[in-house]
Amino acid sequence: MKFGPASPTDAIGGVTVHTLRQGSLVLKKGTTIGAAEVAALIRAGVKEIVVVRLEEGDVSEDVAAAGIAQAVAGEGVNVERAFTGRANLFAGRAGVLVVDRDAVDRINGVDEAITFATLAAFKSVVEGEMVATVKLIPFGVEAKLRDTAVKAASGGALRIAPYVIKRVGVISTLLPGLAPKVVEKTLRVTAERLAPAGAAIIAERRVPHDEAALKTAIKELLGLGAELVIVFGASAIADRRDVIPAAIAGIGGAIEHFGMPVDPGNLLLIGNADGVPVLGAPGCARSPVENGFDWVLMRLLAGLKVSRAELTRMGVGGLLMEIVTRPQPRASLGTDGNHHVAAIILAAGRSTRMGGPNKLLAELGGKPLVRIVTEQALASKAKGVIVVTGHQAELVEKALQGLDVKFVRNPDFALGLASSVKAGVAAVADNADGAVICLGDMPMISAPLIDRLIEVFAPDRGNLIAVPVSDNRRGNPVLWSRRFFNELMTLDGDIGARHLIAKHSEAVAEVPVEGFGAFLDIDTPQALEAARRG
Repeated sequence: MKFGPASPTDAIGGVTVHTLRQGSLVLKKGTTIGAAEVAALIRAGVKEIVVVRLEEGDVSEDVAAAGIAQAVAGEGVNVERAFTGRANLFAGRAGVLVVDRDAVDRINGVDEAITFATLAAFKSVVEGEMVATVKLIPFGVEAKLRDTAVKAASGGALRIAPYVIKRVGVISTLLPGLAPKVVEKTLRVTAERLAPAGAAIIAERRVPHDEAALKTAIKELLGLGAELVIVFGASAIADRRDVIPAAIAGIGGAIEHFGMPVDPGNLLLIGNADGVPVLGAPGCARSPVENGFDWVLMRLLAGLKVSRAELTRMGVGGLLMEIVTRPQPRASLGTDGNHHVAAIILAAGRSTRMGGPNKLLAELGGKPLVRIVTEQALASKAKGVIVVTGHQAELVEKALQGLDVKFVRNPDFALGLASSVKAGVAAVADNADGAVICLGDMPMISAPLIDRLIEVFAPDRGNLIAVPVSDNRRGNPVLWSRRFFNELMTLDGDIGARHLIAKHSEAVAEVPVEGFGAFLDIDTPQALEAARRG
């Protein structure tokens, strides 16, 4: 292949290496120079242009890319027409992408001119999804290099394994303290996981967390025709002799492997009974967030056996994310159960819906609303009360005269609630494990409610956000672990942090409450009057 500058006349038959712009002339990269192009170049006053020419024994970039792409495409993979030296490959069906890593490496090792990139091996893909691309770096390549790359593909470097398992049985074991709604959520999340594979839960059973009950349930689901059984334990599997593996072995099944180097997902167990895969699910499988369970589940649904050797090779790339619910080592704070929790009271708002008066100074039972809330926070187990002021700061601080609180003025209060949250969080002492954020216009918030949030807050057990709940409705105040302070500091505008609660659902501990104290905020004159009557 020849590469270099040429006059317009001598460039005929060559391909432009760069896009050329001169006056009104635009000649794009990759254009083959013909008589019309020569005339246009001369009119534009172009004296020289860089072109590339194929020599005998060369093939163009598109021909080379197309040939290699066709060679690497196995079952279930479609090849798009090559263009500008690139041939893209797409999934022709839903399934799991199976990649021959050695073949990919061989192809990329042929010559720097040839590149071949794929999605991660064993990725779950949908029909029409791009799974790989072949790209030629120069405008052409020696045919013998193309041929070597084609040979390296060895009849297909990637294929789509279609989903073949459609009937799934689910068992949930039960212990005191496991809320029914946790089981319901687990079933919903599992059904959503199975849907892309065209699989569905054909039956589910809820049994006590003991070996005998679990053996009966597994045999029952197998008798119903389940092609895969998933067991969600009320307690995590701790050993090969624990309840779930013991039940599998007890019906004549086998434990193939326990544990995997993927986090979240460490405590996954793979077994089989009567030739049917049986999975002991790790706790993270109750969450919709991708974890190691997904990696194994989707392969099994595609009929791909997951051996011990394959599991142990998952360590590189197996740290999927920071797991906020995992206990983290930190210096001892000298507090009971790491329950050093500050209280933040947001009292900087402008009370725009009240039509003029500052609602925080409105009295209920002879006391300003903000003082009622602050006194309850001081009476709770919270250690240190921070009051964020802004609008009419002097008047609000005067209403709290004599109380042992720390005032923090928010100069940006007009920007909305988020600015006050950030001001309060920034003022929390360094030795605090978390903070309960209270609204200054919620006078029915009580010290016992705050105490219950603090009691439920348990970083060592993954309870990092404590929220009061009634009739499936979440209220205030909300207790936040220090681990979320950085995210709280990114809030903006006049919205709170509800989206963060949804984002970190696995870290949320709900505290059932009665009445409307966690939901009543005084925003309007009508609400204030109702509270006084009530």
